[in-house]
Amino acid sequence: MITGMASSGAARVFELVATVIRVVCSLIAALILVHAAFVLFEANRANTLVELTESVRNTFGWFTRDLFTKPNPKMAEVIDDALAAVIYVVVGSFASKLIVRLAPASKAKA
Repeated sequence: MITGMASSGAARVFELVATVIRVVCSLIAALILVHAAFVLFEANRANTLVELTESVRNTFGWFTRDLFTKPNPKMAEVIDDALAAVIYVVVGSFASKLIVRLAPASKAKA
């Protein structure tokens, strides 16, 4: 009985970790998309909120910086941001599902 309770508790921990990963990745993606909107609509880069989203984008979305070069640099940056956001959502979802799948199965009561 204690073993079943322990594995049930472990499964809950795995589910919690999976949820945290999914939420954090989604939040990062959302902030990167907000940065893309700020770039698209030419927001004031000296604004604190714009600086925050740019910092998040530079910290977590660095891997897509200058990925595409288009005649319009603004659109290239928006596309780079959107790609980084999609990658974060996909990777966060995949990692979350993998963690849940690796969770120990809870044993049914006999």
